[in-house]
Amino acid sequence: MEILKIENLTKIYGKGATQTVALDNVSFTVEKGDFISIIGASGSGKSTLLHLIGGVDRPTSGKVYLDGQDIFGYNDDKLAIFRRRQVGLIYQFYNLIPILNVEENITLPIELDRRKVDSKKIDQLLNQLGLTDRKNHLPNELSGGQQQRTSIGRAMITNPAIILADEPTGNLDSKNSEEIIELLKKSNRDNKQTIIMITHNADIAKEANRIIRLEDGKIVEDF
Repeated sequence: MEILKIENLTKIYGKGATQTVALDNVSFTVEKGDFISIIGASGSGKSTLLHLIGGVDRPTSGKVYLDGQDIFGYNDDKLAIFRRRQVGLIYQFYNLIPILNVEENITLPIELDRRKVDSKKIDQLLNQLGLTDRKNHLPNELSGGQQQRTSIGRAMITNPAIILADEPTGNLDSKNSEEIIELLKKSNRDNKQTIIMITHNADIAKEANRIIRLEDGKIVEDF
């Protein structure tokens, strides 16, 4: 079942002599349960594509349909709500709130939605992430791997339509990188979670079941 459709997506920054085409008429579809790696050199358009899929930025032209919804048909307020509920974002540098503990960081999207936190679900997720004994710790009391697992929990807590991971292992050593990739693969395998991941690491990219390579804002390989 198709969960994501990218249609003629273009993003242009600047005008005239300073104009930069970051993304150039990109189209592809994603099936529910896919695990996709997006690779390419710096400046190839990877992060721009990810931000557009997640509704973090708006395109110059083109469409993004997520779970059948034209996400750029929403105004900014509705887009923010849609993004919070339907998109899980994982960043290279974790982006945790320093004054919130592990459990509070994970449940933040639900709290922002003014919804009740399911204590059983959060306990299960903390156990799955190996963070049960760290749930009351602040981010500065955690290792890099623990911080990234916390950010993965925050991305997963709402059962989003899609998880977008921007270099999720880029700030980690090899052991923690392997653990993070295994967590993502397990979520993909056990929960049929759709994941799109940016990575510069060729070995990590191969862990996905599909690889898309960008060059100068265009798809040059999809395999």
